[in-house]
Amino acid sequence: MTISLETLSQQLLDAAKKAGAEAADAIAISGTSLSIDVLKGKLEHAERSEGVDIGLRVLMGRRQASVSASDTSPATIAAMAERAVAMAKEAPEDPTAGLADPSQLARDWDIAALELEDSAPEPAPAALEEDARRAEAAALAVDGVSQVQSTSAGYGRRQLHLAASNGFSGGYARTDRAISLAAISGTGAAMERDYNGESRTFQADLPSPEEIGRIAGERAASRAGANQPPTGTYPVLFDERISSSLIGHLLMAVNGSSIVRGSSYLRDHLGKQVLPENLSLIEDPHRPRISGSRPFDGEGLPTQRRAIVENGILTGWTLDLATARKLGLASTGNAARGTSAPPSPTISNVALTQGSASREDLIRDMGTGLLVTSLIGSTVNPNTGDYSRGASGFWVENGVITRPVNECTIAGNLLDMLLRIVPANDAEPHHSRMVPSLLIEGLMLAGN
Repeated sequence: MTISLETLSQQLLDAAKKAGAEAADAIAISGTSLSIDVLKGKLEHAERSEGVDIGLRVLMGRRQASVSASDTSPATIAAMAERAVAMAKEAPEDPTAGLADPSQLARDWDIAALELEDSAPEPAPAALEEDARRAEAAALAVDGVSQVQSTSAGYGRRQLHLAASNGFSGGYARTDRAISLAAISGTGAAMERDYNGESRTFQADLPSPEEIGRIAGERAASRAGANQPPTGTYPVLFDERISSSLIGHLLMAVNGSSIVRGSSYLRDHLGKQVLPENLSLIEDPHRPRISGSRPFDGEGLPTQRRAIVENGILTGWTLDLATARKLGLASTGNAARGTSAPPSPTISNVALTQGSASREDLIRDMGTGLLVTSLIGSTVNPNTGDYSRGASGFWVENGVITRPVNECTIAGNLLDMLLRIVPANDAEPHHSRMVPSLLIEGLMLAGN
């Protein structure tokens, strides 16, 4: 008989108490993953995996240790607990280690309102294979596409349950359904590659395979004949496909772990302007059907909507209990927990204020510059914010896209760049990070 994740979590806590732990938390995760790859209309690869992983953290005073396993037998659970207690006794003391106070714990959450799990049955491998074939055929039907790299269709379901000796116990499941592929235009040294991929929590929300494949093909075909842009200082428009990477650098800089280490270019900017004054960056972990949503964090604290940046002003850090204690602050309910390590702070869903102009309006108004659709590699100094990334996209002259470009580098400093962003109105509502296309004037381009 299959043991429930809630039961497994409780068994781990009971074993920890028996082994002498003063406090403990436990997590049990079950997962199913199915992936089908198609190439040239034929099945290339099929993979299915499923299993259960368990993790236990024990605390002896302010000393802690974590252990994990994929074997859920009683003997393994007992051995895990004994080993964890022995490790914790030898671990260095950490004055910030510890569980949440019971008064801080999440209660009465509405998991149904988040719509994290599709009740539709797991798709058959043949159905996934057919989706991949249809997407590939749609890409190949685009004029100028010479070939399609392996097309993937997949499904996943993940369930977790978290329990702790402070009285917390809770769990939820989430599903995802995805199709992705990369198309190639041209041949030999003139080949250019582009991609498209879509993922949704609910199968019914996923675009058709034909639409996904067609867009990948059109993107690849539009890149035919790409060459380097000129070197100089120009406006750069980061397409919605990759604009969230800029906000990702800001989110990393306000992560409590970065602040505690002192390795953040925003460490001295709390309460200061970091975005234009008309823009806010809002975290909302309760958006229905979105991949980053969750009712409680990895320490059992309630998740909540909050402004990370409000009207351009940085209002706070992203914290779990440990980083909050190090900084003399309160947790923001942002702990994430795996099976093999203590919690750490992470972000859920974020949305940047959108502008009133369309992407096409910004292209028209930018004059001569670069529309970036792909970023390659990354050289970002977390301490200073110095930014340098390889890029490709399209050259704009007099407000009109004139040709595809590649093999160029964008350089600037994030402190300055983020203060000058101009957002479009094209953020996609199904993304966990809702960030529109972003225009930044006066960036350095290194091309030919």
